[in-house]
Amino acid sequence: MDIYPEADIYTHVVDSEKISEKIKQRVVATTFIQKMPKAVKYYQSYLPLMPYALEQLDLRQYDLIISSESGPAKGVVTSPNALHICYCHSPMRYIWDMYHDYTEHLPWFKKIIIAGLTHRLRLWDLASSYRVDYFIANSSFVQKRIQKFYHRDSEVIFPPINTEDFYSTDKQADYYLMVGQLVKYKNTQLAIDSFNQNKKRLVIIGVGKELEFLKNCANENITFLGYQSFDAIKDYYAQCKALIFPGIEDFGMVPVEAMASGRPVIALAKGGALDSIVKNETGVFFEEATVASLNKAIDYFESNQGSFDSKKIIDHANKFDSEVFKLKFSQFVQNAIKY
Repeated sequence: MDIYPEADIYTHVVDSEKISEKIKQRVVATTFIQKMPKAVKYYQSYLPLMPYALEQLDLRQYDLIISSESGPAKGVVTSPNALHICYCHSPMRYIWDMYHDYTEHLPWFKKIIIAGLTHRLRLWDLASSYRVDYFIANSSFVQKRIQKFYHRDSEVIFPPINTEDFYSTDKQADYYLMVGQLVKYKNTQLAIDSFNQNKKRLVIIGVGKELEFLKNCANENITFLGYQSFDAIKDYYAQCKALIFPGIEDFGMVPVEAMASGRPVIALAKGGALDSIVKNETGVFFEEATVASLNKAIDYFESNQGSFDSKKIIDHANKFDSEVFKLKFSQFVQNAIKY
C-alpha cells in the first residue's frame, strides 16, 4: 500500500478488526467465501472453493494486477492486455513439498478425501501459474520451488522489514531466544532437546498448537513466555545472547529482526536463512537438524562471541529494510511495464 496507495484490494475474506484503516479503505471486493459460515475464522477450510471463487472476480478494468500469495491468489483471470505480477511467498506448501507433513497424522478417511482434493488443486495450481506474466520470489529458496513446481523463472526481492523499529544495547542478559508460532515445522522441539542437554537458558516467545506439549518436554532452564507485545519482543531481541532458529522458512523475518537488534542468529543451514545470515559474521549455521549439530554451533558461538560486531550485524540487517524493498519492487514493475 505504501508503493501504490490508490490500489484497489481484492481478497477472499476480510476481518475488519484485524486490518488497518489504510487497508480497509482500499478493499473493493471479497469473494463469495466471505459469506460462508464462520469464514473469517476458518477461511482455510474453504481452500477447495478458492480457485472457483477467485475466477469470479471481475478485474477487466485493471491494466496492472499484483498478486501476493502463498496460496492460490495468482489464479485470478485478467484481461489480455493486463500485466500480472505475482509476489510469491511460496508455492502452496500443503499441496506440494510439505503435503505429507500436513497429512501424516490425519485419520485415514480424511487422507483419502484430501488426496483427491489436492490432486485436482495441484493441476489447477500449475495451470494458473501460466496466467502470471512475471514472478517475484521472496527468497532464493522460494525461487527454486517456483522453478521446480511451476517451471517458471523469477527474480528474488526480499520482503520488507522496518529495521528502524528495533534497537540494540550493550546490556546483554544470559539467555538465548526463540520467537514464533509453536507449530511443528518451526522445529522448536529440536531447540528444547538441545537446551535440555546443554543446560543453558532458553526463552521462548509465542503460542501455538504445540505449546502444552513442548512445555511438558522442557526442563527448568527453558522459559515459555507465550504471547508478548511488540515492545516486549524488541527488548528480548536486544538483550539476548543470540537467536535460535532451527526451522526451515521460506524467508524468515525473525532472524532479520534479531539482527536489526544487533544480535547474531544460530540457524539451521536451510531455507531462507541462507539468504539473510552471513556465516560467522551475522550468525552461525548448523548443518543438520540434530541436537549434536545445534549444540556444536552454540559451543562455536560462545567460543567466538567477541567476534560478532553488533554494528556490522545491524548494517547487514538494514539491507532488508522496507525502503529497500519499495525501491526494488517499484523498479521491477517499471521495467516489466516497459517490456
